[in-house]
Amino acid sequence: MAATSSSDNYWEPRSPFRRKTMSFKSYWTFAFLMFASSRCSADDDHEMEEFLKREYSLSKPYQGVGSLGSSHWELMGDAMVTTDQVRLTPDKQSRQGAVWSRLPCHLTDWEMQVHFKIHGQGKKNLNGDGLAIWYTKERVQKGPVFGNIDNFTGLGVFVDTYPNEEKHLEAQKKRYTPRTQRIFPFVLAMVGNGSISYDHERDGRPTEVGGCNAMVRNLKHDTFLFIRYVRRRLTVMIDIDGQHEWRDCLDIPGVRLPQGYYFGATAVTGDLSDNHDIISLKLYQLTVLRSPKEEEEEDDDEEEEIIIPSVDNFELLKLGESEEGMSGIAIFFTALLSMLGFIFLIVIGVVVYGHWSDSRRKRFY
Repeated sequence: MAATSSSDNYWEPRSPFRRKTMSFKSYWTFAFLMFASSRCSADDDHEMEEFLKREYSLSKPYQGVGSLGSSHWELMGDAMVTTDQVRLTPDKQSRQGAVWSRLPCHLTDWEMQVHFKIHGQGKKNLNGDGLAIWYTKERVQKGPVFGNIDNFTGLGVFVDTYPNEEKHLEAQKKRYTPRTQRIFPFVLAMVGNGSISYDHERDGRPTEVGGCNAMVRNLKHDTFLFIRYVRRRLTVMIDIDGQHEWRDCLDIPGVRLPQGYYFGATAVTGDLSDNHDIISLKLYQLTVLRSPKEEEEEDDDEEEEIIIPSVDNFELLKLGESEEGMSGIAIFFTALLSMLGFIFLIVIGVVVYGHWSDSRRKRFY
């Protein structure tokens, strides 16, 4: 039997203008953020005003959703509307569904608050596959990436509930190292430019810009996802512990997203399944109070219109992740080789100094 929302009067999270900061796990990631942040200071340094944009939002009672001409939202596939949620997929195999906005969004700074629920009969790691929140050029097209097309153009934020790569490694009698193993479900973000493919076999690792684990299945309390795009900075947070507190997931500067794309939510099941429910999608327009100097700098930046989505210094960011993913053995041998190299240099220095001392003494005899 499908579970429903615990209450119509659920807690509505407020925007996390002040948030708890997670420590960075690698020097390279820290270096990337420091470099990329040189022209993009933190949002907390600016006052913001938020305005709910109802034409881009989806909430109860879902009046006219899916009906031609009577709603700003369109259903696709196996998605259906109930009194409590928009169910993207039921807890059945080989289903996919979606809900897409009919209106392109032309906001510069915005945030999306997603109230969702993932639940089903499957036990841990015997469920799948997950849901996605989109801001993309394409819309209402079926595909393999959580029910949307591959090689998409724009932003995808995925709540991935099945560890494909881990299962493939187990089939090959291999295992993750402790530093590279992930706990699923896992939330990650990807920016596509129309030619980048999502690597399903590796759970999107090669193209992700960041992520975090999020135990979101079969919870009795409400679960929320927060996506903010301000001054070319992408921030994703989660509220899944029932504590009414946002937790950092990723915070990446230098993200370039064009205007005029569409918001949507999709989900898919395969051999394993889950109920994937959207209870609300609420989009807020953000008005950031800037200094005259910042406005002048942004006017200069706006002269260069963003046409293709991208992430500044993406290679440096991935370098930090690869450094972070080194196994314990690799770290040991790296440290050992560094130490041997240091000792070798000392020995060479002593030998050279000895020869120099001998030749100096001979000049005085």
